[in-house]
Amino acid sequence: MKYLVLGSQGQFAKEFIKALSAQGIQCLAPDEASLNITDINSVKAAIAAFSPNIIINCAAYTNVDAAETDEAIAYLVNADAPKQISELCADKNIKLVHFSTDYVFDGAKNDYYTETDAINPLNVYGKSKLAGEVAVLENPNALVFRLSWLTGYGSQNYLYKFSGWAKNNKILKVSADEVSVPTFTFDAASIVLKAVNANLKGLYHLTNGGGYASRYELSRLFAKLSGLNNIIVPVPMAQFNLKVARPLFSPMSNEKLCKDLNLQISAWQDSLKKYVTELNVP
Repeated sequence: MKYLVLGSQGQFAKEFIKALSAQGIQCLAPDEASLNITDINSVKAAIAAFSPNIIINCAAYTNVDAAETDEAIAYLVNADAPKQISELCADKNIKLVHFSTDYVFDGAKNDYYTETDAINPLNVYGKSKLAGEVAVLENPNALVFRLSWLTGYGSQNYLYKFSGWAKNNKILKVSADEVSVPTFTFDAASIVLKAVNANLKGLYHLTNGGGYASRYELSRLFAKLSGLNNIIVPVPMAQFNLKVARPLFSPMSNEKLCKDLNLQISAWQDSLKKYVTELNVP
C-alpha cells in the first residue's frame, strides 16, 4: 500500500509519517510549497507521480478566531478543497481519510455526542469543517473521523501553549466549564491505520478513552506530571471575553469505532503521561 499524506507540516501528519515509516510502508508527504490542497492540479500531479492507494488529509484551517474574518479561506481549505479531493479519489478509486471536529456540535446535549446526533456549529470554523465532512462523505468509500483537543509532538496544541504560559506566569486562569476529551496524535494515528486496514467507511468519532475533562482538569494533571508548581485557578470560560462562540460541553463517544475495530483506546490520562515523558520536547 502507498499513502499520500497531506498537510505534512502539522502535528498529526507527522505522526502518520512516523508510524508508516516504522512499518516500512511507502509514504509521500509533500510540504505545502510542493502540494497545496487548494490547488487541485497539484494534487492531481502528486497522484499521477506517486499512484497512492490511500490519501490521508491532515491539512486544515484551524484558527477558530481568525476564521470569522477569513471565512472564504476557511471554507476553501476545510470544505472546498476536501470536496474536490474526495471527488478525485472516487474517480481514481483511492481511499480518502479526512478529519473533522467536535466543533460541529453546539455543546447543548450535556452528554456524550454520537455520530447520529444533530449538528449545530457555533462558529465559522465549525461550519466550514462540517461542510467539508458532508462533502467528503458523498464518496461512499471515504472515512471521516471527528477529533477533539488533539495533542501531539510540536507547538500546535494547547499543552505546548500552556507550557509557555506557565514559564511566564505564576498564576494561570483556566476554564473549568469547557469540557471535551483530550486526544493524542500517536493514539489517533494508530487507530486510523487500523481502521484503514479494516476497510472501515463513513463517519466515526475518534477520541481517547478515560472519560471527559475540563481544560482546568487537563491543565492541572499536565502541570503535576511536568513538575510545574504554578497556581492554576478554575474560572468560567466567559471570563476570557472570547469574541467567537465555542461549545462548552463537546465530549464525543468513541463506542462505535471501538466496537467496529474490537478494541479499546488508551485513556487520555495514560497517554498524557506518555506525552510528558516522551514527546513534549519543544
